[in-house]
Amino acid sequence: MSERLVIALGGNALIKPGQAGTIPEQLANLEDSLGGVVELIREGHRLALTHGNGPQVGNIVIRAEEARGKAYDLPLDVCVAQSQGEMGYLIQRTLRNLLHRSGIARPVVTVLTQVVVDRRDPRLQSPTKPIGPFYTAAQAEELRRKGYALMEDAHRGYRRVVPSPLPLHLVEQEVILHLFESGVIVIVAGGGGIPVARAEDGTLVGIEAVVDKDLASSLLATALRADRLLDLTAVEKVKLDFGTPRERDIERMTLDEARRYLAEGQFAPGSMGPKIEAAIAFLERGGREVIITRPETALAAFRGHTGTHIYPA
Repeated sequence: MSERLVIALGGNALIKPGQAGTIPEQLANLEDSLGGVVELIREGHRLALTHGNGPQVGNIVIRAEEARGKAYDLPLDVCVAQSQGEMGYLIQRTLRNLLHRSGIARPVVTVLTQVVVDRRDPRLQSPTKPIGPFYTAAQAEELRRKGYALMEDAHRGYRRVVPSPLPLHLVEQEVILHLFESGVIVIVAGGGGIPVARAEDGTLVGIEAVVDKDLASSLLATALRADRLLDLTAVEKVKLDFGTPRERDIERMTLDEARRYLAEGQFAPGSMGPKIEAAIAFLERGGREVIITRPETALAAFRGHTGTHIYPA
């Protein structure tokens, strides 16, 4: 039976730990990461793809800073827009080629997506969203002296952090829904969407922030009336007591359990925390299931053989 799916690709779908993140590396990683997606398309499911942009938008910011005085400045919302174009192109081209080789005729398109946020959102005053490369403790201290905010990211090193307001509405939502209903595979809300706010006259203004792609994916999944949200990340299953001797995988979670674990601080902000927040929001709005796993195990997880599955009850 055909289902309506939203699949969120994490940063590791394009850049693996220890890689520089060159374009050839990202293309090779996408070839591996999208295999399960192709099989889901072959089975006839309707798909929307979203993606993170942490490493990529961080590198765009670095380029802009290095070019200061030689090229025009780029506000952070424009950097997010650039990352949508770059990454959408890589994903769209790779997926189209994989479908072509598999003899599957389905159109694929990337939609530049703006997401409305509240300019009074207190999260704009508290940077929490990691972007860019990982730094050692010494490098992080040097960057702090230059005025940058940094935090440790999942025990892998230190990264710059920027504000990450809550997404409220996808500006291009009706167009995306029309394409989705027409059977087009849409790549949307890249990097959480380009953050914008509504001025008093109803026009849109850019906001310097990076919206969390998991929260934006949850919003999209509701808008598309998706049956399931698949969040593809760096781990095969969600872990409880992460980084401690009591660390363990969890294969199934109810909505109430997810709320309780989140309240207990089981999931780090800027890492697994937003994924669980996104799962809770999607299920509260009527979603059927959220699956969290690695890109390489997406198909097996969809069939119930691995991954962490979160249900309403």
